[in-house]
Amino acid sequence: MSGSHILRKQEPKKTVPERQFDCFAAVPRGAENLAAAELAALGCSGLVVLRGGVAFVTGRAGLYRANLWLRTASRVLVKLGEFPCQSPEELYQGVRRLPWTELITPSMTLAVDCSLRDSAMTHSGFVALKTKDAVVDSIRDACGSRPSVDTASPDLRINVHLSRNICSISLDSSGDSLDRRGYRLERNDAPLRETLAAAVVGLTGWDGTQSLVDPMCGSGTIPIEAALIATRTPPGLQRRFGFERWRDFDGRLWNGLQQEAHAGRGKLAAGVVTGCDRDGAALGIAHRNASNAGLRDRIGFCHGTLEEFKPAADRGVLIVNPPYGKRLGDIKQLEGLYRSIGDVMKQRCKGWTGYVLTGNLELAKLIGLKASRRHVLFNGPIECRLLQYDLY
Repeated sequence: MSGSHILRKQEPKKTVPERQFDCFAAVPRGAENLAAAELAALGCSGLVVLRGGVAFVTGRAGLYRANLWLRTASRVLVKLGEFPCQSPEELYQGVRRLPWTELITPSMTLAVDCSLRDSAMTHSGFVALKTKDAVVDSIRDACGSRPSVDTASPDLRINVHLSRNICSISLDSSGDSLDRRGYRLERNDAPLRETLAAAVVGLTGWDGTQSLVDPMCGSGTIPIEAALIATRTPPGLQRRFGFERWRDFDGRLWNGLQQEAHAGRGKLAAGVVTGCDRDGAALGIAHRNASNAGLRDRIGFCHGTLEEFKPAADRGVLIVNPPYGKRLGDIKQLEGLYRSIGDVMKQRCKGWTGYVLTGNLELAKLIGLKASRRHVLFNGPIECRLLQYDLY
């Protein structure tokens, strides 16, 4: 029929399922359950708590959010493949089978990190070199030229984990370690990593509704991490990540997540979070670090010794991270300090909950109080205890 239109039933659009990533968040030992709770709050699924980290499944937005928001993790790895490996040839062929042409071009740079445990191949440098050879050979064969290596700031950082002759190949989506928030440009002696400081605050259960004080704050890491938590500020808001250099990076999605994070930040009343220290130079660093973190005038810093400390509120959380006698000072010189910690908590902090992070349990006995809880945490290679004291 001339001029007539045939109406057809419109076919429903097929929805393409979002790509899911098998991920692993590397976490300082002792903080794995905290990281798992963070990942669950971010909507990640398939959580499996392991020693030194948490395995999980998420989409692209979840991967970006994990890097932006995780406070206790040091890296987020995206698994590419896994295969048995007992020889250099098995390693080379297993790596070559992965889809490198989708991930890297000849104009990009790469680096390979490697960790080995209980395997036939025992030299991490050789495993990293063989992995690099397989990747660049794959790109050269497909494209005619090969990418170069940049160990300092690569476009693609590859992680090789060889354990019990099973090789896992992952991409490091974080780039620099996640403890490098971007606010701590200066450091004093033996500083606490930001991830460990966040774990300590997390284990106290503090939520910003009462006072928190660190009377030996040094460069201010514990008060700053506490203030970031209280203001709902993502720890990665001021830094760049490895995934921003990937070929499939979604800049529009990432900008939206950052804007969402900025809009969700809250306020912190002055005086809720306080740090004190006897070292004026360390306090100067703490002030500058807090300012770099966007928390200027939100954290109160005061000059004074531990023995002079008097809490201004009737209740709150006191966190102390004294020297352990392993990197700073002599153990004999620290005995008086640990006794002073106990005296201050007993005499001036009734109604508060005290926490002491220490890697020296012999010195901790000099505090003279019975801990109600003990959490095992690792400060680098040092096994520590976060001791909780309920100060009735």
